[in-house]
Amino acid sequence: MILYDIPDIRLFWSEDERFLKQFIGPHIWQKIKFQPLSRYPPLINDISFWLPSEAYSQNDFYDLVRSIGGDLIEKVVLLDEFAHPKMKKVSHCYRIVYRHPERTLTQDEVHHIHRAIEESAVRELGVEGRF
Repeated sequence: MILYDIPDIRLFWSEDERFLKQFIGPHIWQKIKFQPLSRYPPLINDISFWLPSEAYSQNDFYDLVRSIGGDLIEKVVLLDEFAHPKMKKVSHCYRIVYRHPERTLTQDEVHHIHRAIEESAVRELGVEGRF
């Protein structure tokens, strides 16, 4: 507990991936400091869209989400990739997990951020929304 500055011994029995991933490092001598976890529930929203015919990078979408949502974004995961056989288009579906470190978020608050992400993805990445 002292080595990593962990405030509660019960965390050592945690199976929460947010806690466990903090202690994965490239080598054993790497200095790691515990980052506190939010105790508040997450809000999960999905977004799907058709990819543009020109170059598209998942990292661009991840950067866009984090630039709009900031610290409220806990995780962004590609859930599904679908290729439509007739339209010759590819669709991606992402799950965005929102969580505030100090309070419970409302769906109304998250809806405004999620709507901004949808609009920016269409405008900046050239995707065709399926929302």
